[in-house]
Amino acid sequence: MTLFDMKGKVAVITGSTRGIGLAIAERMAEHGAKVVISSRKADVCEQVAKGINDRFGKDTAVAIAANISSKENLQNLIDESNRAFGKIDVLVCNAASNPYYGPLAGISDDQFRKILDNNIVANNWLISMVVPQMIERRDGSVIIVSSIGGLKGSTILGAYAISKAADMQLARNLACEYGKHNIRVNCIAPGLIKTDFAKALWDNPENLKASTSRSPLLRIGTPDEIAGAAVFLGSAAGDFMTGQTMVIDGGATIS
Repeated sequence: MTLFDMKGKVAVITGSTRGIGLAIAERMAEHGAKVVISSRKADVCEQVAKGINDRFGKDTAVAIAANISSKENLQNLIDESNRAFGKIDVLVCNAASNPYYGPLAGISDDQFRKILDNNIVANNWLISMVVPQMIERRDGSVIIVSSIGGLKGSTILGAYAISKAADMQLARNLACEYGKHNIRVNCIAPGLIKTDFAKALWDNPENLKASTSRSPLLRIGTPDEIAGAAVFLGSAAGDFMTGQTMVIDGGATIS
């Protein structure tokens, strides 16, 4: 067994049909975990799960569709994950919403609530649903995918940044609450990553150049460059880390 071995572990990853969530699911499967693929569209979940099973072996992945805005959907995700694999060792809260770009003065109440509900409240729902079995086993790892947006001010991503800052505090609070049960709760804060979710920030060459020219590595990141941190946090390698935010941004926040 190596520090990064995930054999015998079951990981549920929301928003795992593309981008960072997909990379995390694939790398956890590569390291031996059973993975639950989840997003809103059942057919896409099935396609991704099939691809993982073809690569890493039959019954490595199952597909369970869920909309993070629905508490009932999330409870079904947990129930069906337990039914499929018998337990959940690692929860990755990756799915998020950002329906608004612009100054906070222009955001509608519905848009603001959707961002806060999907990016903070839904994470707390999901964690609360998983934690009881982790307490019973005295072991578990919760990973919230936040963003460096939660560390900086923004004139166009204010509501999203607020939600991501709150995710970091959610991790700190829950780390304090559940640490006595040997449950770790951490965040990963990616910088600009080449995903469909962040396409508005990198698709324009001028925007991309402006964003990366201030970063020491002078480039955009890839989903796989985030996935390794999730494997670290979900495996024995991360057993003594809790309540923290791992910033993976090519140095953008230090320059």
